[in-house]
Amino acid sequence: MKTEIRRLSFYKEAADIFTMYRNQDMAVFLDSALENQLGRYSVIGLHPYIFLKEEDGICYRNGEKQSISFEEAMDRELEKRKDDNPTELPMIAGAIGYFSYDYGRKFEQIKTRHPKKIRMPEAMFVFYDLLILEDKKRRTLYLTARGETEDAETLLDQVEQEIFFCEAQEKPVRQHHLAKFTPNFEKEEYKQTVQRMIDYIVEGDIYITNMTQQLTVDSQKDPYEVYRYLRTYNPAPFAGYLNGGNFQIVGASMERFLQVRDGVIETRPIKGTRKRGNTPEEDAALRKELQESSKDKSELLMIVDLERNDLNHVCEPGSVQVTEHFAVETYATVFHLVTTIIGKMKKNLPFMDLIRAAFPGGSITGAPKIRAMEIIDELEHDRRGLYTGSMGYISLDGSCDLNIVIRTAVYQSGRYHLGVGGGITCESELEFEYEETLQKAKAVLEAIYDGRDIVC
Repeated sequence: MKTEIRRLSFYKEAADIFTMYRNQDMAVFLDSALENQLGRYSVIGLHPYIFLKEEDGICYRNGEKQSISFEEAMDRELEKRKDDNPTELPMIAGAIGYFSYDYGRKFEQIKTRHPKKIRMPEAMFVFYDLLILEDKKRRTLYLTARGETEDAETLLDQVEQEIFFCEAQEKPVRQHHLAKFTPNFEKEEYKQTVQRMIDYIVEGDIYITNMTQQLTVDSQKDPYEVYRYLRTYNPAPFAGYLNGGNFQIVGASMERFLQVRDGVIETRPIKGTRKRGNTPEEDAALRKELQESSKDKSELLMIVDLERNDLNHVCEPGSVQVTEHFAVETYATVFHLVTTIIGKMKKNLPFMDLIRAAFPGGSITGAPKIRAMEIIDELEHDRRGLYTGSMGYISLDGSCDLNIVIRTAVYQSGRYHLGVGGGITCESELEFEYEETLQKAKAVLEAIYDGRDIVC
């Protein structure tokens, strides 16, 4: 089956368009809210025709239990529907969804002592019949359709008409107070746990790890309104919104986990964070502090070694290399230290072999990965769930772009669940590590504003 592609003669922003479809089950928006070298295209997925998920270790296809694994099911669907992409668009057909951190534990056979708190699949990818793609650089819209749910031309005509009549949305009003939230660690307890992680490092169990606390916010605020606020005032290149029916994902990630394009794999681990300053001078000083931090550089170097090793399992020998090291990236509330690693993917490799080799991302586990994940489950108070997993697309031509799920909340039953954390090394300062988690939570908490001052 060939994918039909249509370039529209008019332009409207994808964020305005998605407002019309946000309440449809499985409607999804991969949003390059921050337009930069990473954020050019946004993708909206509508009219799902295959729904694959793994829940409690069982694979389901369109609600029916399968006798094969989720990985086998994904590879089977991708191979069966393989379709070239002759355009410059990132994808014209494929699946959009997520892998949770909990899903990744099975690859390393890491059991958990924590019960589930959020009712959602460990992994979920949906194949969409209709995609809306926005090229933000050229201010151009495209529609693509496969004709899986109805005639492709009919579907294209229908959606084009709907888009033509959609109206621009007013920007949400900015608030300056934060919502009430409940952490699953008291401050001193969190600092004591960080010290225990440092002890493991000193004893030689690990070199680096990642420590997370979970925040919950009771709020009736509509999750899409939270998302609109977040994308307006804290834009990120790997943002996204997914209406999963009984849950919604609201995300503003700035970290790329994996991109595959023309057979080249790219990963961009982030290690090192500083808050933005209140004045240009303070801003410049904090940026310089991060750029020159030996602690943050050594932290990033250890993760780079881990992720290079992960990629070597699925890349051509000698092709894995670092192309950009210790770059400082600027966002609305923070600076981040980033490295770019690339490699040439082995030919005819099933896509899910890449996920088996590299997931979860080393930047949010630590090294060595298996021991770090064991310690994470021992010392953290809850499952991570979606947090530090990955969300994005897998195209029918073999390409993909997947983020690391950070700066992201999951909404269910009147409550937002938000994970925040940071890398721990033997040089970590306890007070700084705790404050860094709150700084990372700031943007999402501000977006969930419900009229009350911040209360822990």
